[in-house]
Amino acid sequence: MWLLLAFLSAALLGFYDAFKKKALRDNAVLPVLFCNTLLCSLVFVPFIVVSAVWPEGVQGTLFEVPTASWEEHRLILLKAFIVLSSWVAGYFGMKHLPLTIVGPINATRPVMVLVGAMLLFGERLNVYQWIGVTLAVVSFFLLSRSGRREGIDFRHNRWIGCIVLAAVLGAVSGLYDKYLMASLPPMLVQAWYNVYQVFIMGPVLLLLWYPRRRHGTPFRWDWAIVGISLFLCAADFAYFYSLSLDGAMISIVSMVRRGSVVVSFLFGALAFREKNLRAKAVDLALVLLGMVFLYLGS
Repeated sequence: MWLLLAFLSAALLGFYDAFKKKALRDNAVLPVLFCNTLLCSLVFVPFIVVSAVWPEGVQGTLFEVPTASWEEHRLILLKAFIVLSSWVAGYFGMKHLPLTIVGPINATRPVMVLVGAMLLFGERLNVYQWIGVTLAVVSFFLLSRSGRREGIDFRHNRWIGCIVLAAVLGAVSGLYDKYLMASLPPMLVQAWYNVYQVFIMGPVLLLLWYPRRRHGTPFRWDWAIVGISLFLCAADFAYFYSLSLDGAMISIVSMVRRGSVVVSFLFGALAFREKNLRAKAVDLALVLLGMVFLYLGS
């Protein structure tokens, strides 16, 4: 069951990436991100309110948001900071790079999760996992070669740096999620970390973007922002519920979720008419092959 939920989350994440790319085209990044966090929080606030004023109505269901101590809320607040930091870096990178490059880079997150588990929890990689890690590294270098054909230098391009930073923080978030799901209900974490993100992004928007709004890319409303929020909420709901089930493995769930790159790659090719697809497809195939070896090794 948890594996099926992971596949569902992956498909939804692919659509999330496509809507994100659409919303960010010729648009200001921080307001788009703020609108996303606001809409996501509005999805979950009713469940928080109902759970508080009419607990028997949702008690024992997947939509119950139980009360929690300040210690537990501090853990969720840390989750909000980690995710939002990843999103800020990822949104800026997504705006300035082709989706067919961003997707494969993001697909290396399972490798980072695996290495993180090795460093933090003393896990050792077997032969299959080492093959998967090696293929992911090789695909990254091949992708940098494909990027140079489009004038993108991986070593000196700050937007590539943003995507890599977002991927690293996403891997940190994945490791942290497994820790949270061991003791906290999924809906508690998802509902409150979305709410906390609004209170974090509000001051960021007012202090960093609003005073300089006339000197950069203007913000315009795009209905794709609604698509970002809806697909993200659905993808995260399936993801958190998957991790809460007995036997769920974060290394496998993280790997499966990166399968979203297939959906986002197709959108980049068909909807956004991006270039150099044949070489990128080879790079993507290596990433996916690496994920297969990670699966076999796990």
